[in-house]
Amino acid sequence: MKQFFIFFLLFSLAVSAQNQPQPKNVLFIMVDDLRPELSLYGQNQIISPNIDALGASGVTFNRAYCNVPVCGASRASLLTGVRPTPNRFLTYHSRIKKDMPDVINMAQYFKDRGYSTVSNNKITHIKNDIDAWDDEWYPKSKNWRNYLSEENLILQASNKAGYAYENIDVPDAAYIDGQTALKSVEDLKQFKASGQPFFLAVGFVKPHLPFNAPKKYWDLYDPNSITLPENATFPKSAPQRANHKWGELRAYIDIPKKGPVPDPIAKKLIHGYYASVSYVDAQIGVLIKGLTELGLRENTIIVLVGDHGWSLSDHGLWAKHSNFEVALQVPLIISDSSLPKAAHTNSIAELVDIYPTLCELTAGESPTHLQGSSLVSALEAPGTIFKDVALARWQKGETLIVDQLFYTEWQQKGKAVSKMLYNHETDPNETNNLANDPAYLSTVKALSKQLEQFKTTFN
Repeated sequence: MKQFFIFFLLFSLAVSAQNQPQPKNVLFIMVDDLRPELSLYGQNQIISPNIDALGASGVTFNRAYCNVPVCGASRASLLTGVRPTPNRFLTYHSRIKKDMPDVINMAQYFKDRGYSTVSNNKITHIKNDIDAWDDEWYPKSKNWRNYLSEENLILQASNKAGYAYENIDVPDAAYIDGQTALKSVEDLKQFKASGQPFFLAVGFVKPHLPFNAPKKYWDLYDPNSITLPENATFPKSAPQRANHKWGELRAYIDIPKKGPVPDPIAKKLIHGYYASVSYVDAQIGVLIKGLTELGLRENTIIVLVGDHGWSLSDHGLWAKHSNFEVALQVPLIISDSSLPKAAHTNSIAELVDIYPTLCELTAGESPTHLQGSSLVSALEAPGTIFKDVALARWQKGETLIVDQLFYTEWQQKGKAVSKMLYNHETDPNETNNLANDPAYLSTVKALSKQLEQFKTTFN
């Protein structure tokens, strides 16, 4: 009788385990310097069929914003779910281990729940900044700019940056992002074989400078169709504190050390950016095709996000490093079999919101330190606005987004010394600074007070 009881108990436990739902996997895709200039966002310049297809399988956030427009700080903030302040997450070399070593980061959260955790290519800006990866992989390259052309390699060998772009006829896997996609598919095969739930983070470097992409992606675009943005000059009404010298681009051999980029070079750069995005889009296609063919798609949450925006001569600026929307806005798509398909939401999202969102989507309890809020309500009912406020900072400039108003304030010794206010309902390109307009005096005062309250909450 006792043996029968033990057998029955073991049998019941086995049946119960079989009936337990399989934990949701997470495929987390981060793309460096990706602005939402995509068909998915109503823009027709960039050819990105795989990102568009991913959007058709899930929910696209029309209004997603990074919390700090520089890669290291943005990634550290996202992966910890903690906002940047004057004392943490400030620069491209920000480190979780230095600024927030005691919090449970996103990789650790999933590892603690029995997930296999893998990081491929650029997820944190600094290698080994998170100890919770079962595998932290980086492709091999002789130089971080990943030059392949003979001319650029010669310049690199003489300690020069080379050109800010590269257009040569090579296969996709010749560059590191192509290698990243292939390595990630191999990981998916191992996950399939093991049956272990996974958190796979895949970082694609392009369209980060230099704009290197195989020739076939350059050939997707007619150079004569490339145009400069309408707001290609710095607004006269904007404070000079909002300006910067875009040193990241000036390092390259074909870029003037001072003054504007000549129009022909500017159009070449834009062409290279578009080609780089199309190249990365193809690698995303390889990755998602592998996920689907392995039968893992149905039980996997896919997140695709950019770490910050990027200026392509908007406001006369290049790169990120500003408080203008073009440096703050990012694409964000979340796809899951339980969520609506081909949906868009105008509910605001911040990158610190991704961590608590993944906690809820995978039926886990959110760590108490998280400063973002879950986006699941917006995912389930994308037609409803659940959030209309966001906060971003760059250096000493702090930007409060409230509905269609973008208010930025620079303080010195506790006093606002410069301000910007743009109403996106009437001025989406941010050309007319309303901060000193008497008609907006009360609005500026109210936004300044709200900004101070917001900062006090999270400092």
